[in-house]
Amino acid sequence: MFDRSCGPLILVSVPAKTNASRSSAAVEDYLERILELINTKGYARVVDIATSLKISQASVSNMVQRLDGEGLLKYEKYRGLVLTTAGETLARNIIRRHQLLTDFLTLLGLDPQVIHHDVEGMEHHISAPTLRAIESLTAQLKRRPALLAGLNK
Repeated sequence: MFDRSCGPLILVSVPAKTNASRSSAAVEDYLERILELINTKGYARVVDIATSLKISQASVSNMVQRLDGEGLLKYEKYRGLVLTTAGETLARNIIRRHQLLTDFLTLLGLDPQVIHHDVEGMEHHISAPTLRAIESLTAQLKRRPALLAGLNK
């Protein structure tokens, strides 16, 4: 039976991922991983990034040079790299977005593997208004355990 209480069904065309959106997601993944490495090891090298992301050092070198050219990090070949203020700010925002989505899905009682998979897909494509709504809802659910218990039944 079809429940009409939600209103009419509206089909929306969702654009395919463009090269720009895939590229942007890759940049975000690199910056996120670089900041995590710096925070845990005190530094990030091309070899560390490649190992962490499970990709070739040549691919990492190309991206690191691109990020250097975009002013998001400073890179010296055969040395390490450091994030610029802009790069660190962007990386911190990416990590914050990742954590917020993880917290929200965790509150909903989802399996950790499902959460990891879904967050990796969502974090690069979620709009600022949707993220703010999830942030607000997450805060409400944390403050109102009874409401959360009702959701997880």
